[in-house]
Amino acid sequence: MKYVLLLLNTWFLYTNGAYSYIVDPGPVVKATKGEIWPKPKSQTTNAKFAMINRSAFQFQISNHTCDILEKAIERYQKLTLDVGNSARRSLFRSSRGRNDQTRKSPRSDGNFKKTLEMMQLNLKTPCESLPYLAMDESYDLVIDDTQASIEAFSVWGMLRGLESFSQMVVLSDDGSMLRVNFTRISDEPRFSHRGLLVDTSRHFVSVPTLIRILDGMAYNKLNVFHWHIVDDHSFPYQSERFPELSDRGAFHPSMVYSPDDVQRVIEEARLRGIRVMSEFDTPGHTRSWGVSHPELLTECFDQYRGKLGPMDPTKEMTYAFLEELFREIVHVFPDQYVHLGGDEVGFECWASNAEVMEYMKVNRLYSFEMLEEKFIQRIVDQIDALNRSSLVWQEVYVNGVRLPKGTVVHIWTGNRQDLLNRITRDGLPALLSSCWYLDHLSTGGDWRKFYNCDPHDFVGTQAQKKLVLGGEACMWGEVVNDQNILQRIFPRVSATAEKLWSQEAVKNADQAAARLEEHTCRMNLRNVPAQPPNGPGFCV
Repeated sequence: MKYVLLLLNTWFLYTNGAYSYIVDPGPVVKATKGEIWPKPKSQTTNAKFAMINRSAFQFQISNHTCDILEKAIERYQKLTLDVGNSARRSLFRSSRGRNDQTRKSPRSDGNFKKTLEMMQLNLKTPCESLPYLAMDESYDLVIDDTQASIEAFSVWGMLRGLESFSQMVVLSDDGSMLRVNFTRISDEPRFSHRGLLVDTSRHFVSVPTLIRILDGMAYNKLNVFHWHIVDDHSFPYQSERFPELSDRGAFHPSMVYSPDDVQRVIEEARLRGIRVMSEFDTPGHTRSWGVSHPELLTECFDQYRGKLGPMDPTKEMTYAFLEELFREIVHVFPDQYVHLGGDEVGFECWASNAEVMEYMKVNRLYSFEMLEEKFIQRIVDQIDALNRSSLVWQEVYVNGVRLPKGTVVHIWTGNRQDLLNRITRDGLPALLSSCWYLDHLSTGGDWRKFYNCDPHDFVGTQAQKKLVLGGEACMWGEVVNDQNILQRIFPRVSATAEKLWSQEAVKNADQAAARLEEHTCRMNLRNVPAQPPNGPGFCV
């Protein structure tokens, strides 16, 4: 009997994949062809298709236009036609002999209906100049016997429609022509804030690499570049009012973002419908500020003697300095929101400093959380006075700071369901990141763990869930730089992008895998070195 059970157990292990020594040739996941990432809200596609005349094809504006749309047309004209560049056509033709029955001329296919030479772009209202929270990104796309058009009420929706169209265009099986299936799409995002945080303090990331990141974000319909520009280790932002901060606080004179650099990033993002939201974290994560301005930070004593800790919340000069710097920041960064940080404040130096302890005694502050609350309250009020809105990390909320209406609480750790419920129950908007930390690596294609997270996965009313603005994937910079940051971000951030754009019912990771296989190859073709998502496979 034991022998029979052993045989049955061995058979069970083999048939359920516990042993993977017997495999089929070819890719582990077969890529789709002409599928859109992230998945549209509504799409119907049939077997009929049009061939695109590479020498004549163009986008035709039939209504409003502006620099954003015209520059987008330049980009998408190239992206669309590059699908059938000479190198790829030759690769397809060279493989004909391997499988001739699939290499018939597309014109002999009964589903071939027309040659497409023009895509109409109907922007129904004048362009807005800057992207913003809750902008209209909806669009309608139709390709059939009688028309080929993209319609949108805003230029931001037109950008998303152009991206979808470009993803639908594929090379025919014989490599001779571009083709696109007849399709009808009505699409809009599920969440209005779909972001990517990039940390440029722990390792400097060059402007050309940041622009390639913006390209990758546009290919995934992400719309917020959260620029965690400074931190403990370096201060690469070149302030016009306080240039000494980067002169002394940057890693190296060559590793600084000049005012022109910052404006270039903001402009390239604007043209792609991406907001640039700056973060200047306080009172912690500020050690690099103290290289030029040690007076801003708390002097440590006892076992920490000779060190500097968080900002000194007892000095009026600290608040005066920050007010002047933030006045510059809201001028440089046009977005309505400023991220103030507020996380991971170590209390050791405050506890060792006699002046800080005396200040707490006089002001009846009975805990360091209360002292931090007093500091953050001053900074939030400063931003409010500058007619800007604040984002803060969750500690600020947890520690009981009185936040102005509309202040966004950013969740990065702990029980996200409980925090989402509490924050939204208190009437505050929330942003989720805790399940989308791109610096947390797992073996193999770990995008699935990001795909299995949803911002509405908590107990709450519909009114509460409307207060969840969306979320951000976070690329912290401890172990990434220009050499590997793109590969770490893409395509893993694509999972986050689909969860924030597509409908809640879109949750089958196995179905998503085939589309992501195609999308990764698409990004590779577009000069974004996305890593393979699913194991053995190939791109041509």
